[in-house]
Amino acid sequence: MSYIQHKSEESLEDYLETILVLSRRLSGVRSIDVANELNFSKPSVSVAMKNLKNRGYITVGEDGYITLSDSGKELAESVYERHTLLTEWLIHLGVNPEIAARDACKMEHDITSESYEAMKKCIKSFLEADQNL
Repeated sequence: MSYIQHKSEESLEDYLETILVLSRRLSGVRSIDVANELNFSKPSVSVAMKNLKNRGYITVGEDGYITLSDSGKELAESVYERHTLLTEWLIHLGVNPEIAARDACKMEHDITSESYEAMKKCIKSFLEADQNL
């Protein structure tokens, strides 16, 4: 995958993750909510939402509310799980929470499924053992 494609996919995943997180906090998610959350311009978010819609990851109702499709929700939940687990692990290792969250965001996009699953297993057993001490 080329760098341009990779950055495009990373952005797509960040948008889906943001929609998922917002949908857990708000009764409905609109483009303006995504723009505010990410501190992006409304036109940039509009273009991204059109791209997500064209790829079948979201639907946008006539009222402007965004809903994740099944495939969009699956991808968003996968990215969010990676982000959450990696952030918790880095914090546990002593990394400042803000830095941990930023680093986890970078890592969540680049790690292969095979490596992530191995890390996940190791991290979970490490965290469980540490809590039992």
